[in-house]
Amino acid sequence: MFASVRSATLLGVRGSRVDVEVHAGIGLPGFTVVGQPDEVCRESRDRVRAALLSSDLPWPTRRITVNLAPSGDRKSGACLDLAIAVGLLAAQGLLPVEILSQYAFIAELGLDGSLRPVRGATPLVLATADRQTVVAFENLGEASAATVTQVFSAKTLFDVVACLSGRAQWQKVALQKNSGRSRVVPDLADVQGQPVARQALEISAAGSHHLLLVGPPGAGKTMLAERLVGLLPPLNDEQAISATMIHSSVQTEFLNGGLIRDAPYRAPHHSSSMVAMVGGGTALMRPGEISLASHGVLFLDELGEFAPSVLDALRQPLEQRVVHLARARTSVVMPAEFLLVAATNPCPCGEGTPGACTCDDAARARYLRRFSGPLLDRFDLRVAVSRPNTVDLISPIAGEPTSVVAARVADARSLAFSRFGDTNSALTRQQLDSAAPLTKKAEEFLRKELEAGHLSGRGYHRVRRVARTIADLAGAPEMIDETHLHLALMLRVDLASGLRTREMSF
Repeated sequence: MFASVRSATLLGVRGSRVDVEVHAGIGLPGFTVVGQPDEVCRESRDRVRAALLSSDLPWPTRRITVNLAPSGDRKSGACLDLAIAVGLLAAQGLLPVEILSQYAFIAELGLDGSLRPVRGATPLVLATADRQTVVAFENLGEASAATVTQVFSAKTLFDVVACLSGRAQWQKVALQKNSGRSRVVPDLADVQGQPVARQALEISAAGSHHLLLVGPPGAGKTMLAERLVGLLPPLNDEQAISATMIHSSVQTEFLNGGLIRDAPYRAPHHSSSMVAMVGGGTALMRPGEISLASHGVLFLDELGEFAPSVLDALRQPLEQRVVHLARARTSVVMPAEFLLVAATNPCPCGEGTPGACTCDDAARARYLRRFSGPLLDRFDLRVAVSRPNTVDLISPIAGEPTSVVAARVADARSLAFSRFGDTNSALTRQQLDSAAPLTKKAEEFLRKELEAGHLSGRGYHRVRRVARTIADLAGAPEMIDETHLHLALMLRVDLASGLRTREMSF
């Protein structure tokens, strides 16, 4: 007897369709799984056998061969357990083979016959979107939120068999399109003083410009960075599905049964490895922090403590907004559309300013060599953050709350999207000429900066993008003038000069 059952397996952040073919033939009793299964897949034999016997269902005393097609792709995880069990029952004639063509099955089996949730339910269900899919009850929320097809759930294998046999009805659950988790974000009103850094934070959120905060310990760099994510607008439907797929593939705490609607926030420790940051590492090709931060904020605190090789690995994703991972047997492309915010001290002792710094020239040079020039050039905003003065610290007057600043950010983003459907930081050179035309004085100002060596070719375009965002926040006309460019350049402090910046006026 033969039966074919649809399921899916996970590769990176995407599901891959799998046809589980089960053949029960004459021969010595045995169970073989072929089609490049990993160790967890091969162990399904023992899980499925125990689940069938615990559910008072027969285990065939035949020669059983399970083929996971297509056979050329690597299969991993326990998400194929339920499909194998259903296929075995159908191959014995206990389930109608014809009805299986309407369904896909994605769940792990417990030894007692219970259905257990699996990692990556959202991308797995999307891979079987042409059929009605059966998942464990715990996976129902995230699975049904990302697909328009019907998703069923069950608690035990016995319940699944009863529904497929017509002895019971599936429990229908309404799709949960807007049931994502809403988290509490620290308010920007908690920040005392820091007018320059606050404005840089607003510009960064409005235009999705990468931001580097440079200053001594206790200046409030981390406090500012943690509040940036609260300025970002909720994710649209496309972004929400993408973010949910990524977080579902690693089952992070950010999931709460539904689409992710808040912008993600990731703050990995500075001891994170290359694989943890970029992704990959195993046959599963797990997403890294840069993918988990897609459509949100990636905050790297103590930037100088990260391994230089890890920091330089961010350069390509920052430009292309995706990360290409290649291994001997497979390659995947994962999203990496994140807003990078980093904080660092200006030198090893942290003070940076003349008279207070205790580092010698060799120590400072060694510290600055951890940041490559190409990486620093990818930060649109590099802002000096000094310790707030006493008056600001003890003042009872709070700064602008997050809600007020977020409203301005939303208006500026809406204006940017009305031009080319993306944030200002993503404008191409051709789009930039159309969206941010320069006045004569502005052109002359930029020419002088280029001739003086203050800007690279990449920096020239980044300054123009920042100036476009500054003009949008100010409600300025379409032309970019010298004032907008001057402010954009003032927010690009030279890291080698520590906290020494040009004169700023706001």
